[in-house]
Amino acid sequence: MKNEGKIKNREEESMASSAKRRAVGMGVNPEENEEESSEEEASEGEEDSEDSDEEIHEEVKVDFEAHAISENDFNGIKKLLQQVFLKATVNISELTDIIIQQNEIGSVIRQGEVPEDSDDDDDPDEVFGFISLLNLTERKDTPCVEQIKELILSQCEKVVPQGVAEQLEKIMSDTSKPVGLLLSERFINVPPQIALPLHKQLQEEIRQAQRTNKPSGKCHYYLMISKTCKEAKKGDSRRGGPQKEEELMFANAEEEFFHEEAVIKFNYSVQNEADSCLGGRWNFNDVPMKPFRTVMLIPAECINAIMAKLKEYLTV
Repeated sequence: MKNEGKIKNREEESMASSAKRRAVGMGVNPEENEEESSEEEASEGEEDSEDSDEEIHEEVKVDFEAHAISENDFNGIKKLLQQVFLKATVNISELTDIIIQQNEIGSVIRQGEVPEDSDDDDDPDEVFGFISLLNLTERKDTPCVEQIKELILSQCEKVVPQGVAEQLEKIMSDTSKPVGLLLSERFINVPPQIALPLHKQLQEEIRQAQRTNKPSGKCHYYLMISKTCKEAKKGDSRRGGPQKEEELMFANAEEEFFHEEAVIKFNYSVQNEADSCLGGRWNFNDVPMKPFRTVMLIPAECINAIMAKLKEYLTV
């Protein structure tokens, strides 16, 4: 009964947002031309040739609702987690199970009620995104948690000074100040505005966890792994100019605000890993992007400042 009430409450909070799904069509239906003369076919063929070079875009508005996490969300959450970890040695199934088990915290995004006359054949229970917080310190002996920590620390040692890596390892080993893994993932075509109500709900659940002395309410730090990319911008070698710093772009735009408050942050490349959603296929103005993962450690005390920025920039 607790979960049912939680779902009802969230639906009443107007957790809906609009997304654009793009339908692309080319040419015309050949059946429509079966009875036309050869001259008409030739004439229209020229027009079709011109039209075939243009994409037909249709904007479809979709309402999203947040629901309590349930066992039915296993495949959807697992798929979204795979976007983050790719080929890393992390037991995604075990991680998904833990997220579902602690369903008193976190939400999933599903499509709102679909009209009966709709032609949309999408699964009404499809998971478009989710948010959750996992206390890594409290679950330090869980295999998937150990794998996540090993992944982060090993990548950190490769790209940052030794002192920073040692500092991160010390923080993640300090049981008196637990570290929570903040997971917020969604499909790339789901707008960032949906992140505001999700983060607001999560913070309310964290406060409730604090009042009831649950692990998710004890985190002193939040650890995030964000999907990011960079474009190499080289200086003019003919003039001896230095290479310009690459701009970091976030797949989930709102995570830039977390990045600003992070006390430890670094990027590691996933260029050699298959990433069909957010990898080498990213293109902006025909410029290929290099995929990265950005690790951020954010003090819990900075969350209020981050939430204020989310409200300022994401309020519809």
